[in-house]
Amino acid sequence: MEIPSRQQQAQQALRHAWFPVARSVDLDIPQPATLLGENLVVYRTPEGRAVVQSRRCPHRGGDLSQGRVMQDGITCPYHGWRFRAADGACAVVPSLPNDQQHKIPERAVVRTYPVVERFEHVWTVLEEPAHSMYDPADFRDMDLETAAAAAIPAPIGVAAAMENFRDVAHFAFVHTVSMGQLPEVIEPLKVRREGLNINMDRFFKAGEGDWSVNGDCTMQYRCTAPGFASVIFDHGILGNRVLAIFPSPHTYDSVTLFCVVGVERGWSGTPLADCIEFEEMVTHEDVGVVGRIDPPEVPWDNEVTEVSVPADAYTLNYRAAFWQFVRRTQEVSTTNAGAAPKQKIVSGSTMSQMPPE
Repeated sequence: MEIPSRQQQAQQALRHAWFPVARSVDLDIPQPATLLGENLVVYRTPEGRAVVQSRRCPHRGGDLSQGRVMQDGITCPYHGWRFRAADGACAVVPSLPNDQQHKIPERAVVRTYPVVERFEHVWTVLEEPAHSMYDPADFRDMDLETAAAAAIPAPIGVAAAMENFRDVAHFAFVHTVSMGQLPEVIEPLKVRREGLNINMDRFFKAGEGDWSVNGDCTMQYRCTAPGFASVIFDHGILGNRVLAIFPSPHTYDSVTLFCVVGVERGWSGTPLADCIEFEEMVTHEDVGVVGRIDPPEVPWDNEVTEVSVPADAYTLNYRAAFWQFVRRTQEVSTTNAGAAPKQKIVSGSTMSQMPPE
């Protein structure tokens, strides 16, 4: 039996991870989404519940994201077949008389996925989850006003995107417009990893760019593999603001960057709308550069040469955490072979280049 490559193992593992597939604010109409090649529809029922289902109608392939939400589900735009939100079963076939609705084919079902609505986004998982939905204690302890930023596509993989968010050595080169002139030399980074979680606190001396208008701050970096990255910006007397970014993979090496921005109650810095605009500016600057990296995802099989220096401490700790996540998914897959995910609805650094086997 051929042993799968690391890339193949990583790709399969991501099917066991929670990812956002739509912004909550956009669910006034059904939204199309693609997660690791699976075409999905995301919508909200009249009762307010978010739903994620397969996008293809099993009758003749109609696109359910073009359909209408009616009563307890969604209708196909092609022939009007209605599928229940609860389990995806077809409830109505308009071409059948009322007294013949019991003859709806049993296989007229669209797959329904688990849903968690959190951080201003709708999240789902394709297979049995290998971790609980992200719920950082730092966020729970804060009284936040939050809003979703624009969703921004990027031609890179989840791990490459996460490494970009955690990297600080690129600020002086990629963010000269948004952040201003910044030091190129990076001080020793104090990175802490526990399991899938990687943390780092770092003082940021503000430059002259718009992003830096609120002045100096302590940046509290928090990351959970494979796909949750956040920063709490402690601006002293101004208060705290937060940023969390979640790369959602259309394919293994292309993502949409979903983002939530927030300010703590009593924040006296720039308004939330301006904070969102600044973070979108930073993200576009990042995508303009990391969108051209080669390869577009972390080379787990060492198919290209990479070298690292101490400023890469966070990146290398993330890679170790990611690979721990991969191992965890393999345990889940072995335990639950063939099982579909249960529906769930809820409104010191290592310098090795690759994680050990």
